Amino acid sequence: MCTRLLSRAQVLADAVSRLVADKFGELTDNFTSPHARRKVLAGVVMTTGTDVTEAQVICVATGTKCINGEYMSDRGLALNDSQQAAVFTRCDNKPGFRLKDGVHFHLSLLAHGAFNPSVCDRGDGHPDRKTRGQLRTKIESGEGTIPVRSGNNTQTWDGVLQGERLLTMSCSDKIARWNVVGLQGSLMSYFTEPLYFSSVIVGSLYHGDHMSRAVYQRISDIQDLPPTFALNRPLLSGISNMEARQPGKAPNFSINWTVGDPGLEVVNATTGKDDLGRPSRLCKHALYSRWMHLHNKLSSTLRIRTSIKPTTYHDSKQAAVEYHVAKQALIRAFHKAGLGAWVKKPIEQDQFALGP
Repeated sequence: MCTRLLSRAQVLADAVSRLVADKFGELTDNFTSPHARRKVLAGVVMTTGTDVTEAQVICVATGTKCINGEYMSDRGLALNDSQQAAVFTRCDNKPGFRLKDGVHFHLSLLAHGAFNPSVCDRGDGHPDRKTRGQLRTKIESGEGTIPVRSGNNTQTWDGVLQGERLLTMSCSDKIARWNVVGLQGSLMSYFTEPLYFSSVIVGSLYHGDHMSRAVYQRISDIQDLPPTFALNRPLLSGISNMEARQPGKAPNFSINWTVGDPGLEVVNATTGKDDLGRPSRLCKHALYSRWMHLHNKLSSTLRIRTSIKPTTYHDSKQAAVEYHVAKQALIRAFHKAGLGAWVKKPIEQDQFALGP
């Protein structure tokens, strides 16, 4: 029985990673496009029921870098970090939506070293080493990650513009966050209950114990989560044919594609915009504009209702109170485990409103 379950999990992992790789090949002219070059390929696949032949790729993206601080936007027009189907149903006896029964999302990461090295380094033979499991950040214009600093980890707008390096949380830390607050974010919490990945699949250097510690085990003592939120423990798996390490430095661009898009979008990793200086379709301003359209269209079915309609991106996010309670519980869990403080970006980049 156990062997059969493991075999089924491996079939799922291989199918999901293959679908993501095939979609990327399709978008890059069978990998001949100059934009096929990458260090990391991430994708999300949706399955319905147990038949993986009906699986659908929802999105794919490449990229490992974050923008230079000088290119931050206070209008939500720069993409900070380079990393639609009828799947929802109305909630019973309460407003909002939830996933239909049998619908699952799977995250595939085809990369070398996509996870926090202090958590996933196979060569670390020191189980009590202080940096094991510690929160880490990427730094602008750099490769790899560094442990978070002690003390206040809130970055300031003036500080970054005056030369402090802009910091972004590492991949494994973000996945750990999604395993608590959900991958839908605060704005989509207006419409749906938390959404969690059913599985996380890694294409190289997979180690089950290290990976489970990276994405949920190190915060297993989390407390005081609101109703509907929980510590998600997804299926974790490698793939049968592990991807070879990609030599050289990561390219200075990222690509993204989501189901419904006509083609891939290429974003300059330094500026957070395309090479013509146009905002990405994934920038905060674009996402907020689409969210506002949905908010107006589905106003009678919102899970979150406010007496005064929020007028800025920041205020709209803050109104998702339960989401932020869950996020604070996550931050406390990291702190209680001695793993450091979550780094916050300057608040000014969220304090924009949409034009008339």
